[in-house]
Amino acid sequence: ECVPGAGLTLRALLPQGHKLALVDLPAGSAVRRYDVTIGTTNRDLPAGAWVHERLLDLPAARELQGLPMATRAATRGEPLTGHTFQGYRNADGSVGTRNLLAITTTVQCVAGVVEHAVRRIREELLPRYPNVDGVVGLEHGYGCGVAIDAPDAVIPIRTLRHISQNPNFGGEVLVVSLGCEKLQPQRLLPPGSFAIESAAADGGPDTVCLQDAAHVGFASMIDDIVARAVPHLERLNARRRETIPASELVVGVQCGGSDAFSGVTANPAVGFAADLLVRAGATVMFSENTEVRDAVEQLTARAATPAVAEAIVRELGWYDRYLARGQADRAANTTPGNKAGGLSNIVEKAMGSIVKSGSAPIDHVLSPGEKLGPDQRGLVFAATPASDFICGTLQLAAGMNLHVFTTGRGTPYGLAECPVIKVATRSDLARRWHDLMDLNAGVIADGEASIEETGWALFRQMLAVASGQPTWAERHRLHNALVLFNPAPVT
Repeated sequence: ECVPGAGLTLRALLPQGHKLALVDLPAGSAVRRYDVTIGTTNRDLPAGAWVHERLLDLPAARELQGLPMATRAATRGEPLTGHTFQGYRNADGSVGTRNLLAITTTVQCVAGVVEHAVRRIREELLPRYPNVDGVVGLEHGYGCGVAIDAPDAVIPIRTLRHISQNPNFGGEVLVVSLGCEKLQPQRLLPPGSFAIESAAADGGPDTVCLQDAAHVGFASMIDDIVARAVPHLERLNARRRETIPASELVVGVQCGGSDAFSGVTANPAVGFAADLLVRAGATVMFSENTEVRDAVEQLTARAATPAVAEAIVRELGWYDRYLARGQADRAANTTPGNKAGGLSNIVEKAMGSIVKSGSAPIDHVLSPGEKLGPDQRGLVFAATPASDFICGTLQLAAGMNLHVFTTGRGTPYGLAECPVIKVATRSDLARRWHDLMDLNAGVIADGEASIEETGWALFRQMLAVASGQPTWAERHRLHNALVLFNPAPVT
């Protein structure tokens, strides 16, 4: 079969999104995409041949020495003013896009009890509090059976602490503890780390301890949690949305189930929208260590200062060593679905992934589980694993109040704690998953809209969702579990 206009004859049937050789490629030839060598051929490939992962050898990772450090004069563009959304102002100065009651748990052991209590609160109490958007149990797999004092244990502990302080929870903290776990409530949430209204008489967090002698049977535990939720709900219900400048958005961007179109439709549109957000004074977080590792030169060059560039090197170097301890490297990232969608290896995936960050200077770097400071705005590299649910969990901890998630293969991903706008890379996916995808970036590949037009559409949709417009995941109440990143030993 001939390729129109290319003067080529296909030598195999190519799945959508896959690559073909435009010229003869002898063994050892560089294969380039995004003007970057993504691999070298491990056999002779004639023009018109299918180029896929089994035919390419992965290039070595770029060393983390001798990098360009804050050398590229990236610009933020003209300030973008006049854009607002309807959000909730919090006492600590942060802003929520949702008004949720969150119940923090100190240990996985209490998850089943909290699930029952959340169901009762949703069914019995929420109808009395129409201004509260929902109730969320912050279930996770941590809290006991772990080396709680190991150096890296700080990562899951601060992650859960900072998620409990997410702007979408309005400063309210209700904790459910078992009693005997290693992660005690006072260690998770020391005095001063939560709103005074949520504090108990002893200055600690408002806590229900299931092992307290007052609890006689399962029903009394549930009754106690439900009763303790009432004052929190009353305070949340008194809140009202108000007009907030777009500068108060804290948007996390992420991709999952990526395909070869991710880097040419959805991710560039997200990158354009990210630049709009930065111009409006908002905060944008991009992450996924293994999906930016092969673009490290781009990151360090775009750093706003040499100190930011050094922080990028520090985080990616730490993650290189973490992977090496597990006898793995960045190549372990790509999935069967990525490859079926035309991504040959992690280099190609990274080059398509990094464009989600746009073109603005990188202003700040966060280690896993760290929280944005009040003065940390602009473009932020939040160093996280690329795993969808772990990355989302860590971006929540950083203070994200709105999430944008691109996909080419399709995923029903969602977060109970934060609205997630899902962007499809292909029109075929958007049509098939019409009640799961919030925006179709496939119109770029179809020639029906430009990257800029789609980026503006996403920007406007972000303001609408931040103002309360539900996403498809919210309508279906689809959400992934919180998964804390724990590089410390399990005992």
